[in-house]
Amino acid sequence: MNAPACDSHCITCSDEAVPMTVRRVDGDRGLALCEDAAGARSSVETALVEPVAVGDTLLVHAGTAIAS
Repeated sequence: MNAPACDSHCITCSDEAVPMTVRRVDGDRGLALCEDAAGARSSVETALVEPVAVGDTLLVHAGTAIAS
């Protein structure tokens, strides 16, 4: 029996995890300013993957880094 095909979207919110590059780190607040491949920037919570540094690539889902 074959395993079912996996969708790349979250079944709860339909968002995808997106690779983003860290541009600035605010370690006191557990946040990083990150940029995606298209140049869009957003603040990302980093508690699950700390420590992070400028230049790191993080996998971001729903505003939270879930892997580095």
